[in-house]
Amino acid sequence: MTAKSAKQPQNVLDWILQQGGTTVGQVVEELLSRPAVSDGLANMMRRAAKTKGQVDKNVETLLHLLNLPSRADYDKLRLKIEHLQGSLVNLNMKLDRILAAQLTHKKAKAED
Repeated sequence: MTAKSAKQPQNVLDWILQQGGTTVGQVVEELLSRPAVSDGLANMMRRAAKTKGQVDKNVETLLHLLNLPSRADYDKLRLKIEHLQGSLVNLNMKLDRILAAQLTHKKAKAED
């Protein structure tokens, strides 16, 4: 043991840290079992989510005013690109079929 760990804890946090993970887990479990604490945490999470939504909306508005693309703009563009890629793949497949049919037709004509 070092001299530092042999010292008596100076505050509650030091004491909890000295007790190890099990004690910390027990303390957290005890706190969360209290309705006031769990209700307070749930309320805090609701307010945080609401605030994040408002911040996101404000940032998107600011980006729009500055004529800069937002995440939603990038997502829309990505979806359009994916759609175009799918269309190109389909077009390539159809073109391959047409070319194969022409080649087959030419071979059949040459054999006649």
